[in-house]
Amino acid sequence: MAGTAPIPAEELQAVVAAVRPWLAGEAEQPPRAVLSAAVKTSARWLSQQVPGRSVELRVPPFVAVQCVPGPRHTRGTPPNVIETDAATWLRLATGALSWAEAVAEGRVIASGNRADLSGILPLGPLRR
Repeated sequence: MAGTAPIPAEELQAVVAAVRPWLAGEAEQPPRAVLSAAVKTSARWLSQQVPGRSVELRVPPFVAVQCVPGPRHTRGTPPNVIETDAATWLRLATGALSWAEAVAEGRVIASGNRADLSGILPLGPLRR
């Protein structure tokens, strides 16, 4: 994220607000561009708040970011990888789903000793 402008909390809140009815089961899935904006902005906001290169968060097909301080990998697959789908990621980011629930239910695949975002999620500006 070096060289990019910080994402304001208000921008994060606005893009996620557009998908909250869907996350709550009160609306149909939003258009791909709206969903993409919410996923990318929230993942990039996380990487701003918890900078580092020891964990790679993947939310295919929308985004992959590196975050969490610690040892940096330089080649191949990183040792600490978290992968999930868009709906699960956004529910984790907003606090609608706990990390423990998501892992227990198989909604998150986490490998490596640093691949645990339970102390970081939900994202501060998205907490209700």
